[in-house]
Amino acid sequence: MQNDLLLQELEIIEVQDYEYVLHYVDGKFAGLLKSGRYAFWNVFQQHTTIRIDLRHPELSLDVERAILPKIAAYIQSFEVMSHESGVLFYNNEMLRELKPGKYYFWKSPVSVAVKTVDLRQQQLDMTGQEMMTEDKVTLRLNFVCQYRILNPLKALEIKSFEEQMYVQLQLLLREYVGTMKLDDLLRMKQEIGMFVLTRLNEKLIEEGVQFLSAGVKDIILPGEIKDILNTVLLAEKRAQANLITRREETASTRSLLNTAKLMDENQTLYRLKELEFLEKICEKIGTISLTGGGNLLEKLNSLVGDKTTGKGDAR
Repeated sequence: MQNDLLLQELEIIEVQDYEYVLHYVDGKFAGLLKSGRYAFWNVFQQHTTIRIDLRHPELSLDVERAILPKIAAYIQSFEVMSHESGVLFYNNEMLRELKPGKYYFWKSPVSVAVKTVDLRQQQLDMTGQEMMTEDKVTLRLNFVCQYRILNPLKALEIKSFEEQMYVQLQLLLREYVGTMKLDDLLRMKQEIGMFVLTRLNEKLIEEGVQFLSAGVKDIILPGEIKDILNTVLLAEKRAQANLITRREETASTRSLLNTAKLMDENQTLYRLKELEFLEKICEKIGTISLTGGGNLLEKLNSLVGDKTTGKGDAR
């Protein structure tokens, strides 16, 4: 290093402890240099370098991605899918949000981590949750809601994010069910979902979460309560059936009364009705025997009977 003539023919590269150096010979990648001092002849070859500061471990755009397989032992990669958002941490400190893509970092004293958050619509299920109504009936409730994370940075600031949402859902359902009687609860199941949806958004929208829908899947009643309700339902249906039967009987009687009045006022209609019944009788018997004098029409007329006497002769 003290010989000036020799120094003119050497390329001296100093690499600090916090650096990597990418070494290129005649524009082609030759290798990665760690901390130390390196000397290369420059008489017949041209040497160029790219210095990497390990205190900032993310690979810059100056590094050609084609050489990454050659330095795979010195880098690490993280991938953020198209339906995700990533959050970058240096030494457990949140740095920034990452869009979908693949990211490369140098292995260095700086600890690098990438946490991903799913931005798709997700579902939160609560099954078999026991609750008590205002009239002291204990039931089990199956509830479901859909949500989407809008702000991944805020969502990651909450420890056990899904558990906290589950607890919020439990508290809201207990608040609602505890103020209603069983009959009202069964009748107003749809309103439970609207109440919970509104309250969840009020509490969690500031945390970067939006709830899209919510509703009751099932209300499971104790066996004895279920038997009582079935008995009540059966009695109601029987009462409805009896009411319909009485209504039809009344309508039928009213129709017969109207027909009788018309027949009484119109002799021709009365006669037509007699012939109609005679036709029905003839459909159900095999033979008709007529005795005595007179023609066939007179004999058939005698089967109907004299309207004034109400008598006839038929065999």
